Amino acid sequence: MSTTLVGKRILLIIGGGIAAYKGLELIRRLRERGADVRAILTKAGEAFVTPLSVSALTGDKVYTDLFSLTDEAEMGHIEMSRDADLLVVAPATADLLAKMAQGLANDLASTTLLATDKRVLVAPAMNVRMWLHPATQRNIAQLRDEDGVLFVGPNDGEMACGEYGPGRLAEPLEIVAAIEKALAGPTFIPLPGSVRADTRLLPAKIGKDLPLAGKHVLVTAGPTHEPIDPVRYIANRSSGKQGYAIAAAALAAGARVTLVSGPVSLLPPPGVNLVPVETAREMLEAVRTAMPADIGIFAAAVADWRVADAGAQKIKKGAEGTPSFSLVENPDILATIAQDKARRPSLVVGFAAETEHVVEHAKAKLARKGCDLIVANDVSPESGVMGGDRNRVHLVSASGVETWPDMDKDAVARALVARFGEMANATA
Repeated sequence: MSTTLVGKRILLIIGGGIAAYKGLELIRRLRERGADVRAILTKAGEAFVTPLSVSALTGDKVYTDLFSLTDEAEMGHIEMSRDADLLVVAPATADLLAKMAQGLANDLASTTLLATDKRVLVAPAMNVRMWLHPATQRNIAQLRDEDGVLFVGPNDGEMACGEYGPGRLAEPLEIVAAIEKALAGPTFIPLPGSVRADTRLLPAKIGKDLPLAGKHVLVTAGPTHEPIDPVRYIANRSSGKQGYAIAAAALAAGARVTLVSGPVSLLPPPGVNLVPVETAREMLEAVRTAMPADIGIFAAAVADWRVADAGAQKIKKGAEGTPSFSLVENPDILATIAQDKARRPSLVVGFAAETEHVVEHAKAKLARKGCDLIVANDVSPESGVMGGDRNRVHLVSASGVETWPDMDKDAVARALVARFGEMANATA
């Protein structure tokens, strides 16, 4: 069991929403790791979990009222905001994020957040349309890029309202991992004596200190569809999930992200520049247009072949029997970019989806394509990777092979982006 949280003081703010119940599990996970947890429960949060249940898990009083005479006699909201090592908001509703971004302070939670001098980690949870709304995205950009607020999630998934997309609260263990990472760095925000002091010291600049800040990251994702006729096409089973997760992780790491995507049924991560394409030739053209980039991550499962002469009309069954097609090779996007001496990104990452001899084929691909790193995985039917939510990858480079354990694709993406950041900054 990790000891990184032993003795750490976490102030947890539980917002309203069906995901509030996960706050109870989060408290349990933090306590079993040795953290001291105090909790603020918003009025909306009380509609979903009770103060008694929260108190039973924290072993402390639960705070709900800004104007409690007992607590406020000693300015309790100030004391709580300064005593913690980290403030965590989970779930962070659209309303709480808006209050934070605008500096509102009309209840205990928002007042405490405004009064703190410590780092703040938020785990958003809301309906997908609320998450994607421009107002919410403006608030997120303000909090993340200007105010230095840390984010974990949200995840994609089914909503209680029956919709699907980004907006699900990150799982408790994901939030615990984000807390551990946040506490590994500085937790105290040094405030200057005057708001007119050197703005380089203001917490507004903390969000700029990210591993991919200022870098342009180009990601390809999903399959390509190569037409046989206006109705039929050649494709593969790629869902695009890993590429989309990488795009989201790169954005969270501070990058400007261009996502060139084949046809998928996924919503793009909010904040990325999505360029939808259908064929391999369209994808190559979109990649070239998006250049220059600092990092190129080629996760798309591009079709190797296309029909030489696709039918202009739907091919009909008839007396001539089964039609035959002549196939030609599609352009090799990874090799084209990796071997472009004039415009090559400083770091070029390819992906190898194999059904056998995974590492051996990846090594050959690394040498053949001229990229810096190959992320290889097993996509045989029994692996469940293609279209699934988990992945087990091998990192193949000139220095050797590194095999990672089975993880969900979001966790793989975060770990990969952290590694890409190390590699890119080492060569900068």
